[in-house]
Amino acid sequence: MPAPLVSIVTPSFNHARFIRATIESVLSQDYPRIEYIVMDGGSGDETASIVRDYSSRLTWVSEPDRGQSHAINKGFSRSRGSILFWLNSDDLILPGAVRRAVGAFEENRHAGAVYGEGFLIDEQGNTTRRFPCTEPFNLWRLLYVSDYILQQTAYFRRSAIEKAGYLREDLHFAMDWDLLIRLAKLYPLQYIPEYMGCLREYASAKSFSGGARRASEIARLLREHTGQRMAPGAIVYGLETYSKIWCDAIEARLPGLLAKPVQSLIAIACAELIGRSAQRSQGWFGDGWAAPRLKYMLPPGSRRVFVLSGWSPQLSWRQRLSIIAGGECLARREFHGGDFQWRVPMPDSAGPLRLEIRASRSFVPALRGEGSDTRRLAYLLRSILVDQRSHISSGIEDGSELVSSNAEAGKRQ
Repeated sequence: MPAPLVSIVTPSFNHARFIRATIESVLSQDYPRIEYIVMDGGSGDETASIVRDYSSRLTWVSEPDRGQSHAINKGFSRSRGSILFWLNSDDLILPGAVRRAVGAFEENRHAGAVYGEGFLIDEQGNTTRRFPCTEPFNLWRLLYVSDYILQQTAYFRRSAIEKAGYLREDLHFAMDWDLLIRLAKLYPLQYIPEYMGCLREYASAKSFSGGARRASEIARLLREHTGQRMAPGAIVYGLETYSKIWCDAIEARLPGLLAKPVQSLIAIACAELIGRSAQRSQGWFGDGWAAPRLKYMLPPGSRRVFVLSGWSPQLSWRQRLSIIAGGECLARREFHGGDFQWRVPMPDSAGPLRLEIRASRSFVPALRGEGSDTRRLAYLLRSILVDQRSHISSGIEDGSELVSSNAEAGKRQ
């Protein structure tokens, strides 16, 4: 079988100072079958003359469009590849990224999209830090809390996008998050633990200059997908945005000596609320500890086994876990202290399957004299895996295909 064709689309408008580096990052890939299309919105700077240097190695289209999403959709429609990807004209992909994405699709035939780790870079292209939000696939968290997938690392099956629908052109800031949610409701997304792309941060970049408009669009998007008036993610992104707006307003209106303590109080209060919304809403904390009730979601599927691996404290009581779906208890098991692994067959589902893992016992470390941690904890959950090969496979180490996973405790943010 020939290697699949990967179609990469770059939407562009007046980004001459960045676009050469973007193009070079694509054309220097070591994967042999790449179709590259640059969709320019009619730039008035030197973009055309720069792209002309690569005219034999890419397709250049320059015409008015209705915005970034429209340009990407037009590029996808013109393309021929079975795998689709877009790269903004100020961002980069890293060496070997396309090859790794194709390999992940070949290993996981169920995946609708694959994505990896990435870096943040500054205006000059210097790496500043790891993109801090990335974690392995967690549908509940993607839907309710956070767009933890760096778009510059996300590749899509054409067949999956054609089923889920292309980018929404009425969205200006969160169209990639919306597409990922719609895909994840139909297919698992596969995490690749490799660095694959870079997002450029600078003052005028759209993601960093959206302010209240961006927060409002995110709140509207999550309301549509979750049915909740104020989903945890809307609180997180809203407070991140408005805490800065409030602090800037205070600095402009109060003398410096008065402004600093007020700004500090606002920052502390917002950080506490953000932490509660981001970490406590699912019941699975960043250090791996689970609350007495943990929410989780699986994409549609059949013949799957839910695999939980963790550790229960060696206390005077036994821990009993129950897995609930649609008000029905699918399984229940008691655990003694120490390591555990629990495999539970899941019912077939045509849509996302909502689960709740309930623990019979919990404790508050601070009340036991174990530091100042006031969280109510039940057990340490190291990972959740979904084995989709069959209901009767013998174990995680037997070569089963893992199509949905959460991070190990040390990887989660």
